[in-house]
Amino acid sequence: MTDPRSAPALAVVGAAGAVGSVLLQILSQRADVWGGIRLIAASPADRAAGRPLAVRGEECEVLPLTEDAFEGLGPGDVVVFLTADDVCARWAPDVTARGAVVVDQSGAFRADPEVPLVVPELNAAAARIRPRGILAGPGATTLALTVVVGALHAEFGLRDLTVSSYQAASSAGLPGTDALRRQLALVAGRELGGQPGDVRRAVGEDLGPFAAPLALNVVPWSGEPAEDGWSSEELAVRAETRKVLGLEALPVAVTCVRVPVVTGHSLSVRARFEGEVSLARAHEILAAAPGVVLVDDPATGEFPTPADAVGTDPAWVGRVRRSLDDPCGLEFFVSMDNLRKGAALNAAQIAELLAAESASR
Repeated sequence: MTDPRSAPALAVVGAAGAVGSVLLQILSQRADVWGGIRLIAASPADRAAGRPLAVRGEECEVLPLTEDAFEGLGPGDVVVFLTADDVCARWAPDVTARGAVVVDQSGAFRADPEVPLVVPELNAAAARIRPRGILAGPGATTLALTVVVGALHAEFGLRDLTVSSYQAASSAGLPGTDALRRQLALVAGRELGGQPGDVRRAVGEDLGPFAAPLALNVVPWSGEPAEDGWSSEELAVRAETRKVLGLEALPVAVTCVRVPVVTGHSLSVRARFEGEVSLARAHEILAAAPGVVLVDDPATGEFPTPADAVGTDPAWVGRVRRSLDDPCGLEFFVSMDNLRKGAALNAAQIAELLAAESASR
């Protein structure tokens, strides 16, 4: 066990949510580097406050989100935010004023030029310089993309990306998964698809957080309207990918699509590099890349699917092939658990970097 007198404390804001529950599982599975773990509600109105949750074999009561929840935290301690953007934006300054470091998995600070965007497999050193006392993790789609593309970039030099994402309902939190399950119940047993609007009529107005019915459908929209027909999610993936890879002018074209999968994001990727790429060398790089598992034998049915990736840590990559019309291009398919590595595990890894830094002082 870690000596609580010397080890930093960890606080998790949003511990009872979809990502928070996964993070508590992860904390119970990984090395004990924390002097104490504090669980905090996701908002002042969160009804989880007062509820006991298990972490590392002990019951911990979820504290209400008030200033008192952060009492006693100071230099060396870490606070992970798994909340809505506005909650993190409101409370992060209170945490940093105490000297603790914020790990933001909400999205509130991802675009801030003074906040490093950290994927530990790629840019762990970025966590050491944090002028605002805040580190951020990218969104799940960016994580699935950059863990794979970053490994290839280090060898071949990335020139541009074209990506289509297939995003699970759970990326919209519990409201997303609940809406998908309700919609599936509404369409179950019906003969649908023969007439225009069948699925829409069956689902009715119960769209939940989605722009169109998700059951028996795919929805080519995620996020809010942005400029020139792009969505905010698509522009975020573009900006986050550039920031993580350190390629400020990288051309990135993204189409974000919601699919009727509960958990597990997937991406179809075309990456173009500075010179001709070798498929054999690409396989070698991906097979050895941290946080990546190569599953690539389509003739025997071996390729990534979200059903395979769910509950696992790595990005699963397969269908790797050279572009037919460009010797400098590679095309591949990626699946990753968007709640695990896509959010909770990445936050835990960043927090552990900070704990190791504290221990080395």
